[in-house]
Amino acid sequence: MEISALFIGLRLALSLFELNSALVNGYREGLKQRAVLTEARSNDGVSTEASSVKCKLQGTTRLPVFSMDGDYIIGGVFSIHHYIHTVKHNYTTMPEPLRCTGSIDTRELRFSRAMIFAIEEINNSTKLLPGIRLGYQIHDSCASVPMAVQVAFQLSNGLDPVFYTGDNCSQSDTVMAIIGESGSTPSISMSRVIGPFNIPQVSHFATCACLSNKQEYPSFFRTIPNDQFQADALAKLVKHFSWTWIGAVRSDSEYGNNGMASFLDAAHKEGICSLQPKPQKYLTRYKIRRLEANDFIMLVSFAASGDLMILFEELTQKPSPPRQWIGSEAWVTDPNMLRFTLCTGTIGFGIQQSVIPGLRDFLLDLSPTEVAQSPVLTEFWEHAFKCRLGKSEKVRLCDGTEDITTLQSPYTNKQKFRITNMVYKAVYAIAHAVHNTKNVFHYFLSPSLSYFTSSSQVLAQLKKVNFSQNGYDVSFDANGDPVARYELVNWQKSKSGSIELVTVGLYDASLPVGQEFHINKNITWVEDSTQVPSSVCSDSCPPGTRKVLQKGKPICCYDCIPYSPDCFPCPKEFWPNAERNICFPKPVEFLSYNEVLGIILAAFSVGGACLAVITAAVFFRHRTSPIVRANNSELSFLLLFSLTLCFLCSLTFIGTPSEWSCMLRHTAFGITFVLCISCVLGKTIVVLMAFKATLPGSNVMKWFGPPQQRMTVVSFTFIQVLICTIWLVLRPPFPLKNLTIYKERIILECALGSVVGFWAVLGYIGLLAVFCFVLAVLARKLPDNFNEAKLITFSMLIFCAVWITFIPAYVSSPGKFTVAVEIFAILASSFGLILCIFAPKCFIILFKPEKNTKKHLMNKNQY
Repeated sequence: MEISALFIGLRLALSLFELNSALVNGYREGLKQRAVLTEARSNDGVSTEASSVKCKLQGTTRLPVFSMDGDYIIGGVFSIHHYIHTVKHNYTTMPEPLRCTGSIDTRELRFSRAMIFAIEEINNSTKLLPGIRLGYQIHDSCASVPMAVQVAFQLSNGLDPVFYTGDNCSQSDTVMAIIGESGSTPSISMSRVIGPFNIPQVSHFATCACLSNKQEYPSFFRTIPNDQFQADALAKLVKHFSWTWIGAVRSDSEYGNNGMASFLDAAHKEGICSLQPKPQKYLTRYKIRRLEANDFIMLVSFAASGDLMILFEELTQKPSPPRQWIGSEAWVTDPNMLRFTLCTGTIGFGIQQSVIPGLRDFLLDLSPTEVAQSPVLTEFWEHAFKCRLGKSEKVRLCDGTEDITTLQSPYTNKQKFRITNMVYKAVYAIAHAVHNTKNVFHYFLSPSLSYFTSSSQVLAQLKKVNFSQNGYDVSFDANGDPVARYELVNWQKSKSGSIELVTVGLYDASLPVGQEFHINKNITWVEDSTQVPSSVCSDSCPPGTRKVLQKGKPICCYDCIPYSPDCFPCPKEFWPNAERNICFPKPVEFLSYNEVLGIILAAFSVGGACLAVITAAVFFRHRTSPIVRANNSELSFLLLFSLTLCFLCSLTFIGTPSEWSCMLRHTAFGITFVLCISCVLGKTIVVLMAFKATLPGSNVMKWFGPPQQRMTVVSFTFIQVLICTIWLVLRPPFPLKNLTIYKERIILECALGSVVGFWAVLGYIGLLAVFCFVLAVLARKLPDNFNEAKLITFSMLIFCAVWITFIPAYVSSPGKFTVAVEIFAILASSFGLILCIFAPKCFIILFKPEKNTKKHLMNKNQY
């Protein structure tokens, strides 16, 4: 019940919609009648009844070349003739009607006949539009814009030259849709005329990408891909064969200008140079000579076949150097162009071939009687068989024995079709749109209302069509374009000597990037060569020369001249070879673990750390012995720990400098050395305090016991930590490529960031070392064998000597040796401390245990 109610509601709503449309149409017709009546009164002052007023079309009605009545009329516009008769206006008489001249384009004639075949096939179908008969009106546009515009107006108005306003004017013979035109420029003109009336236009051969703009051409569709896809495909083709220097030839039309602009943009993205002659619609002998003078052998042409035919005819009369032509779809698959043998080897993209069952038989099924009833077919017949279908004294009469199957013509010599299939698909797309429109109204409304189907409804349904015909899918995207698929075709000579089209590859824009293009057969090139031609503006310059750009030409055109004193320098990170003709990257240098110097320094660092650990183990093993206890074991272990870190921090200076390693190497060095010197300073103060404590009445040791010793070490170390923190926060060290020390190589090093921070760290270490050295000198002559002030004095003397020598050596050492000097200073001072302070004690512990007694230590003898 709910579904039935819904259907009833929808039918009622649609009925109201149709009623409203009828009222609007009636209101418009009333306005038309009023305008006609007003004009009639102003002309003769006679009041006339509305039912007797006539509307007359201005101009001369042009009869279609093929027509047939039907329930719905489909228009067709094809360039059956090449040219339009030039009319000279004298502005005194009415201009004569437009008419076509020149020979018949048999391919365009085949297109029009294919449209008739498709309509008749649909009319005989029981599945598509059953019970409805399609009609057609096919016009010849003469490949000209004025004729195309006139035909578009006529198809919008209908054929009747006079109609009465008293009748239902909405039922005049306007078309439901139009198929055509073959060219982009006429199609644009037609679309601007019929677009405001919402009459859909489906082109089979107009490829200009500009027609995809739905703001300007809202009712335009096409069954052939637009030129943007073809431009991308041509650019990828040129790139595939490594051609970097090409010429560009185009027609001065919407098709040529937009197509070539798209190609040049795509070619530029692929790194291809191009030289483009100025756009010329009509190629004169002077302009062709200028084309011959150009030095490129690759020519990409976006041009209509009619325009390019003029160029080829001129080049045939005056042969030019052989050139490789790369053609667009508009002319490269045109059978009429295959007669120009000078273009053997031409390659380009064409629409995929397809078989249309029954079409070739239909094309060949022309009897003399049927031909005589059509002026266009008569002209085609008489030109093909060189006879006349009527009285003639100069030319023989056609006697009925002419056999169309014997003709060698683009009209007949086809088993597979390219653009013809686009016409075929366009007809079926419109038929499916009408069928879908009829289905909606038959389902929701009574059959009596179904005749209100309009071109606007067909336009709406045409956007949604999606069907398959003869194995090919037909649909349109939001811009009215189909999926882009092409065949790569090649002009090859057959055994008979004529040129034939051979499919040698495929291009499918719907495939993933990099997989669209595929060549599956051998290609014949210019002059029947099987070798891929080379096309560069200038060859690579030989050694010892340099490039100089040629004035007025792209960057791929240059001259090679010998090097001179004013030759250009290599970039900063590059260096020339011995011949000075190539720049290659400079080697990067830093102290690494893979070189001998780095291995030696790393070995000493690890060895020193192991020595400190072994010494700590010896002291820990004999921690209860008098010599260990007498030398402040706690500070001794802390000193050995800091020395271990000092040895290991030198490893951070080896390897590739990075942001973290640069910050770590200097701060770790500064903090561990301050910790080390603080421990030595603490031991020195302990020696002095111990001597003072032996004096009568002295109570000084209680002010410098273990807690105070620890606090001293922590305080001195904290100051260095604070200095390093400020350095890292404000301007930390960072990796740097040093290009100034050596011209031929790059030194990868750690920049200090803040020089003040670096020298503050070193200065604080030096200050503590000098203070420790002064105290050690003061305590060097104190009695008792436990006194280690002498050892500290020697160690501080070595420490200060090493770092005083380090400063000039650090400043003057180049490259990676700067780092090596810094590591050497760290290792030398660390070894000086551990050997001077701990080596004598370890010797007594291990080899002179008889001296490791309290009695011996308390002896006043020399240590």
